[in-house]
Amino acid sequence: MNDEFKISILASGSSGNTTYIETPDHKILIDAGLSGKKITELMQQIGRDMTDVDSLFVTHEHSDHIQGVGVLARKFGLDVYANAKTWEAMSTKIGDIKHEQRHLFEAGETLLLGDLDIESFAVSHDAADPQFYAMHHANKTVALLTDTGYVTDQVSGIITNADAILMEANHDQAMLRYGSYSWPLKQRILGDEGHLSNEDGALTLVDVIGNRTKQIYLGHLSQENNQKPLAHLTVASILEEHDLGVDHDFTLFDTDPDQPTQLHEI
Repeated sequence: MNDEFKISILASGSSGNTTYIETPDHKILIDAGLSGKKITELMQQIGRDMTDVDSLFVTHEHSDHIQGVGVLARKFGLDVYANAKTWEAMSTKIGDIKHEQRHLFEAGETLLLGDLDIESFAVSHDAADPQFYAMHHANKTVALLTDTGYVTDQVSGIITNADAILMEANHDQAMLRYGSYSWPLKQRILGDEGHLSNEDGALTLVDVIGNRTKQIYLGHLSQENNQKPLAHLTVASILEEHDLGVDHDFTLFDTDPDQPTQLHEI
């Protein structure tokens, strides 16, 4: 089996999220939370073309994850995968997609897609039925985990020792608590169906980083309640406190809401 396995976090943040995964047989997106035009441009920035993408996996129906789903599916004939409740919740937001392009993929299932096995798992977020994904190819794993208020033991087990991990670092707790958001919105973000803080994401990483883990991406940063240097410093400091070799045993990458990371080999 050809072991080529690549990833780029095309965009990650409270304004839009999309990730590109590549194997020899498949080119896929996870979420499409920006306009179709913007995602097409982001793909071009990493030297790839939307015409090569065959499948799109949706995590949940919030607009920062589905804004471009309908446009991309119709324009490029993508197969779109989501669970039943997510399909129902996003149906009025994404427009018509041909029946043959619509696929049910429930949490707890594993989809065998040629040379790529995609494992779905439920998370705790205020959406209809949110789920994220771990992708397996050539004995390597990429795990994506954002948009969750807490991390269950089951989820930790699925993503433990993954080769590459996208981990949520949504907010700095002090910035959120003393910021301009309304108290109900602050409660939502801080709650069990909200988002992981920098500290929460770091402590999850402490539990799941293994000898195989070489790439960690900090994702879904709030533009209002976080800053990239702050998130990076907070997470790196906590990992180092637990004797984990930041930028020695693995690399800690930042992500942006409108710029892709480099297309990295896993």
